[in-house]
Amino acid sequence: MLDVPLEAWKKKSVIMNSVMSDDTLTTMTTVSQHCFGEDTEGPTFSISIIENMKEDYGLFVWPCSVVLAEYVWQHRHRFSGATVVELGAGTSLPGLVASKLGARVTLTDDSTRLEAYDLINGRILKVNGSIGRLLLVLDVQVLDNMRRVCDLNKLECNVLGLKWGVWDSSIFTLQPTIILGADVLYDSNAFDDLFATVTFLLRNSPGSIFITSYHNRSGHHLVEFLMGKWGLKCLKLLDGFSFLPSYKASLLSGNIQLAEIALISEENV
Repeated sequence: MLDVPLEAWKKKSVIMNSVMSDDTLTTMTTVSQHCFGEDTEGPTFSISIIENMKEDYGLFVWPCSVVLAEYVWQHRHRFSGATVVELGAGTSLPGLVASKLGARVTLTDDSTRLEAYDLINGRILKVNGSIGRLLLVLDVQVLDNMRRVCDLNKLECNVLGLKWGVWDSSIFTLQPTIILGADVLYDSNAFDDLFATVTFLLRNSPGSIFITSYHNRSGHHLVEFLMGKWGLKCLKLLDGFSFLPSYKASLLSGNIQLAEIALISEENV
């Protein structure tokens, strides 16, 4: 057993997960607690997330996810009974909050991407095939983690592998009233595939909306360009820190924005 003070165990549960059969390489994961409603008169609850202690793509709770989850909580009247799809869900905090509020939620992430762990430098690399002495890991680990987190929180969410820009049978079954995406605007090479997927889902469910939080790395003008290209419009644009409780804001950094995006109706074209 790890020699960890009792108080530390009350806050976080630490698990050693081996990713190699000979135990030469291990990753540290933790169960983090995310609370909602502590500063309001409404009900309070917490969501438990299994995540890596190192920043690791779909296995880490990023600041944009915290921002979007808080927005979902503060707009909880919109999510009760809603049909929600979270894109690039990873640790799935926003989608889990929506489920807790009574939404029917489908959590999605890319199940085809390969990741490689650099055994020498301890870095995660994005690859398309085998590389020498590197250990390849299928992103199905992310989907498995999403299922474990749903079970941990006693929430029933559909977990689905979904690659942006690919029209397989699974995407045609999705008719969300709300689409969520936290920090999905991080790789410019994937922007068109992302917006193609968002546009398809919005068209497949008239009146639906896309709510996304993102680091404003290159200015909102890039997002505006993509919206114009794909026939979308921004209904609302907020500073991500403007609605965060102070105790949450103090733990985050960066220029985070939140946007609500919808289709441009034919009457307005």
